[in-house]
Amino acid sequence: MIKTIRTNASHQDFIKLVKLLDAELAVRDGEDHTFYDQFNKINQINYAVIAYEENIPVGCGAIKEYDKISMEVKRMYTVMNFRGKGIASVVLAELEKWAKELNYKRCILETGLKQPEAIKLYEKNGYLLIPNYGQYIGVSNSRCFEKTLK
Repeated sequence: MIKTIRTNASHQDFIKLVKLLDAELAVRDGEDHTFYDQFNKINQINYAVIAYEENIPVGCGAIKEYDKISMEVKRMYTVMNFRGKGIASVVLAELEKWAKELNYKRCILETGLKQPEAIKLYEKNGYLLIPNYGQYIGVSNSRCFEKTLK
């Protein structure tokens, strides 16, 4: 059974999971990793969710304010051996619920073409493709999505 907790970026389990995520992205992104990495620092994250299975941290995600109505989904990750169990969808749903409780109207996010599993996850959870925003404008490997919170 998956259990989630709400915390912030200083939680040690969140930090450990993000290190695993960064190691995987360094391989997937290749020479593009330095560009993307600059936008993924966790020191500005106040809202993080960690998923546990039998007290083992197996997944995480976070949100941070993008503008007055939007939270940006960041740092989504599931440990390799636990993928395919719906953990990322549970984390994403908890992040969306939290964003709504904080009175935000939508969630936005960016992911890369080299992460097809992530694209499928977001589409499956009701995210719609939007034009690239902010620092991702003109970046051909980026795909941006949004979901209106109901």
